[in-house]
Amino acid sequence: MAHDDLQINLRALTLEDYDQLRALMDRVYDDIGGAWPRDTIRALVEQFPDGQMCIEDSGELVAVALTVCVKYDRFSNPHTYDDLILKNEKIWHNDDGDALYGLDVFIHPDYRGYRLGRRLYEARKELCRSRNFRAILAGGRIPGYRKFADQFTPTEYIERVDRKEIYDPILSFQLSNDFQVTRLMHKYLPEDEKSMGYATLLEWNNILYTPPTPVLETRKTQVRIGAVQWQMREFHSVDDVLRQVEYFVDALSDYKSDFAVFPEFFNAPLMGLTDQVDQTRAIRFLAGFTEQFRDQMSDMAVSYNINIITGSMPLLDGERLYNVSYLCHRDGSVDEQCKIHITPHERRDWVIEGGNRLDVFETDAGRVAIQVCYDIEFPELGRLAAQQEVDIIFVPFWTDTKNGYLRVRHCAQSRAIENECYVVITGCVGNLPKVENLDVQYAQSSVFSPSDFAFPHDAVMAETTPNTEMIMFSDMDLEKLTLVRSEGSVTNLKDRRTDLYGVSSFWEETPPGD
Repeated sequence: MAHDDLQINLRALTLEDYDQLRALMDRVYDDIGGAWPRDTIRALVEQFPDGQMCIEDSGELVAVALTVCVKYDRFSNPHTYDDLILKNEKIWHNDDGDALYGLDVFIHPDYRGYRLGRRLYEARKELCRSRNFRAILAGGRIPGYRKFADQFTPTEYIERVDRKEIYDPILSFQLSNDFQVTRLMHKYLPEDEKSMGYATLLEWNNILYTPPTPVLETRKTQVRIGAVQWQMREFHSVDDVLRQVEYFVDALSDYKSDFAVFPEFFNAPLMGLTDQVDQTRAIRFLAGFTEQFRDQMSDMAVSYNINIITGSMPLLDGERLYNVSYLCHRDGSVDEQCKIHITPHERRDWVIEGGNRLDVFETDAGRVAIQVCYDIEFPELGRLAAQQEVDIIFVPFWTDTKNGYLRVRHCAQSRAIENECYVVITGCVGNLPKVENLDVQYAQSSVFSPSDFAFPHDAVMAETTPNTEMIMFSDMDLEKLTLVRSEGSVTNLKDRRTDLYGVSSFWEETPPGD
């Protein structure tokens, strides 16, 4: 048949289609009983009309998919065809089911090769997603097995089909449509001589499935972040800085942001209030304000209903100095992340030490991690966060030159791609002539995504004008991360060769800061 002659249309099956359906089923299933009675099809169409799909060509029925709803816990376990097809060929359908069960997909022999089965499967998957069902289940015949029964056990046959060493007209098709074999079922359809009574229990999981939960406990999937590209300027007091912070928090909250993100060492201008001769003393002077900033920014998070990434600030713990960032949740709780990798400048001039653990924090708008500036240049940390299912990595940074900035930018974009997550970087701009070692700053704050069709073509969600104080917004769809991790053009996380390499942490038994 020439392509030019095709007039394909996917639509819902109706009872008026029965005569054509019967002829098609009799032709396809002449070896196992042929068509179902009209009353069986009537019940399917009446009980679950959305699940009965067909494809017609110029009004002629050429492909059909029949589906019912079932309880996942019941039919994800061993069962037989008779558990679905009851007496008088009535088909089991459960209006309260949480999974689809694929009863059948059959194609007119003259139309095989046009991938009509794939169209029907994609429509069935979309139905599963739209109904928020857990999965699609199916009992799959293995009609090619009889030819190999004297050579392989059913399990060995299935493995060889999976490796594409053997072609099975049903199982090969199911596997190519992302179904997984979860178990072998015996005596599923005893009259199926080609399969010798065996069948596979196949499953396609809806990765977007969310169990029913109270509305107030539902996790957000659409997240808005607001980042501050902060202008370094002379301040005369802590209150001056906090007023500027609150101004930005207020503005970001007005735009319904879920997160407000500040840069690394954004409050460093306060070092201008002390003697600059001894830089070790100057940074410890700045550390004296950190708890006040943490507490007041936490109050702002509650007052303005926004989660705040506080940039980073020096923190004294006894005689040890750390570079710390806080996550101030809008429920009033506070989490802490120490910078782990310390730059030569921080170590030499300020005697800052690195923290000993990276955490992934659960928020009301996704799972997040904080990697302060230099930390993003070490891919192991991003991978450890990804192993904990991170959605967003926040990177408060401070760089003085463009080449320093580009190190942060390029590494951040790499982390987004290789770990299939969003990465937000935000930095300081401007000059601080009265603060030693912080004379100039260079920044262009940005939001990066994985690189695939669901995201911008350059994997840049948003970015600021370089070296200009401003705020930046970006809307993130966390469900897109779930999809790209499972069904992307490439699946970096799934395809890791953990049999050859891995990344592990040593901090599980180590208290933070020790």
